[in-house]
This record gives sequence, C-alpha cells and structure tokens, in this order.
Amino acid sequence: MTKKTMIRTLIYAFGYLAVLYPASVRILNLEWSLDSTFLSNLYPIFGLIAFSILWLHSISGVFESWLRKQIDFDSYVKYTSTIVFISIILHPFIYLMILDFNLGEIFSVSRLYIWLGIIGWLLLITYDIGKAFIHKGLFSRNWNKILLISTLGFIIIFFHSLGLGSDLQSGVLRKLWIFYGTTGIISTIYTYGLKRLLSASNASGND
Repeated sequence: MTKKTMIRTLIYAFGYLAVLYPASVRILNLEWSLDSTFLSNLYPIFGLIAFSILWLHSISGVFESWLRKQIDFDSYVKYTSTIVFISIILHPFIYLMILDFNLGEIFSVSRLYIWLGIIGWLLLITYDIGKAFIHKGLFSRNWNKILLISTLGFIIIFFHSLGLGSDLQSGVLRKLWIFYGTTGIISTIYTYGLKRLLSASNASGND
C-alpha cells in the first residue's frame, strides 16, 4: 500500500466514522419495532446524518487544497451533498407525518428551536437551489455567497439540534455535538474570513 493510498483510506475512514457513529448510537440505544414508535425513532437519524456531513463539509473547506491532492474532492462534495439533501427533506417530512401534517403542532415543543430549524433549513436548501441553477448567471456569479449562506444554515441547525435532539441532551453525543458545532463555526470563520483575507493579502503582495 502506497503512502497516498493509506492517507486516502484514513480520510475515508474518518469521514465514515464521523457520520455513522452518531447515527449508530441512536440506532443501538433504541428498541425497534414496526409500530407507532418506528417513525419517531427514525426521523432524528436523518438529522444526525445531515449535520455530521455538513460538519465534514465545514472542516473540509479549511483543508481543501490538501484534500484535493489526496481524494476526488469534487465527487466527495457531489455525493455527500446528495445525501444531505435527501436527509434534510426526510427529517422534517417524517416529523410532519407523525403530526399528521398538523402545522399547528409543530411549535408544541419549543417555538425558538423550531424556528431555528426552519430558518436553518431554508438557508441550507439555498445550496441545492443554487446548484440546480448554477449555469444561470445570477447563481454562478453569487456561488460563494450561496456557499456562505448554506454554511450559516449549518451553524443555525447546530443550535436547533442541540436544543431539541433527544440524543444530544447528555452523554457522549452531546459532547461530540458541541465539538462538531464549535469546530464547524471556527472552520467557517477561517474559510470565509481569515483565509480570504490572507489570499487577498498575498495577492496584493505579489503585485
């Protein structure tokens, strides 16, 4: 096994572990049966998967130049983004199914955290809308802004999930989620702030 193959294997192993571990904790801690509890047990898993992948996206922005030398970065973004899109559709849809699509029941738990979830979802979905129309001038010219908007959605969803996630109120997953959220926020500040300032400074210095 070459050094590059080993590095690639470790990168993929880390990615799978980061996404599958939180979901597996929920799956293994519950009793599953095909009754009225099934959907209630199921829908948070899609939220855990979506957020974990979004966290990977946020830290990938910091190491993008290096990652592009190790893996097919564009394919990684393409396939994981598809999983995120499916997950952020299924997560609220299954929850609404549980409520029999009674919109008045949505805010019965916590109005603040539900609103954070709605706002975060709308910001996240801008990525998929922008990607669908990327060849249009408006979207292609503002693609970096769309990426920033969707990343802000990730940050808002962090607080939504931390406030409402039944698996995230205590124990190892809460600590892991705080780590994901904190490092994700720091990565976002670096990628969309400090990194661009450094690039601009280097560019002006070379003129």
